[in-house]
Amino acid sequence: MKLKKLTIIFLCFSLLVFSGCTKKLEPKETETFLMGTIVKLKVYGKNADKALEDSVRRISDIEKKMSTNITSSEISTINKNAGKKFTKISKDSFNVIKSSINYSKKTSGAFDITVEPLVKLWGIGTDKAHVPSESEIKNKVSYINYNDVILDSKNSYVKLKNENQAIDLGGIAKGYTADEIKKVLLKNDIESAFINLGGNLYVLGKNPEKHANWNIGIQNPLEPRGDYLGIVSTKDKSIVTSGTYERFFEKNGKRYHHIFNTKTGYPAETGLLSVSIISDKSIDGDALSTSSFALGLDKGIKLIESLDNVEAIFVTKNKKVYLTSGLKDNFKLSNTSFKLN
Repeated sequence: MKLKKLTIIFLCFSLLVFSGCTKKLEPKETETFLMGTIVKLKVYGKNADKALEDSVRRISDIEKKMSTNITSSEISTINKNAGKKFTKISKDSFNVIKSSINYSKKTSGAFDITVEPLVKLWGIGTDKAHVPSESEIKNKVSYINYNDVILDSKNSYVKLKNENQAIDLGGIAKGYTADEIKKVLLKNDIESAFINLGGNLYVLGKNPEKHANWNIGIQNPLEPRGDYLGIVSTKDKSIVTSGTYERFFEKNGKRYHHIFNTKTGYPAETGLLSVSIISDKSIDGDALSTSSFALGLDKGIKLIESLDNVEAIFVTKNKKVYLTSGLKDNFKLSNTSFKLN
């Protein structure tokens, strides 16, 4: 009799959820507004509460350093000192700026953090959005040049070469932040989590509620948020999407979105609706989703295929979906109005 009881207990322990003997692992969640967006974190594990507190604190710390909307931030200070003097900054900001310049070189300037004067001129995503004059656009484009960001690695000093130049880390800071949150979670012995920084996603481990990879919906760029065109099954990956549906305004029947061609000063017209990047590091996904969109389908695919541990989903205006080679068996198209190429 005792032997039978011990056997049952052992089977319950071994079979876990299938036996019904194990309590379902419940996540701890938080939602807040930071970095100009809604932040949602779902964390599993005994240290979940502390991990959430530490994560929110880390996000706030990064925002205070990198936001152009905070006048006392390190980036705002660099911009105020443009053409005048160096600014001493934190390791966080210096690493992101240094990484940004590397992405600029890889993308031939399609990604360029000195785009801030142009971003401010158009005002897309604000109540000041408008179509500037041709002369205004040309003037702001003349200030865009990542080579004018001067770095002193030894002292963590940064300077913009000319007055009126300015840095905007909006295309990369959330990616860096997601990677930093991952470090916080691992430090707290968290093995599973779902990070959502305004659409910039990172999934840690597997989905413990289903004991399988996370199924991530890829946004249908022609519909409101929450309408998906397909599913990616993955774990320990970042998923970042850039598209025409994110921030835009319409004037005389034409849509103007927030992803700029840094050479012309106008929103990039490449025949794409969106680009989703699946990568190990979210900083890669953030920078590459924007730059791949600006480069267009052919150059974008060529760039992604040249990089290790990075994959992409390109959606064109004629509703065709293109995948890089590593996603062929890991993406399922669910919307029949789109065609998989």
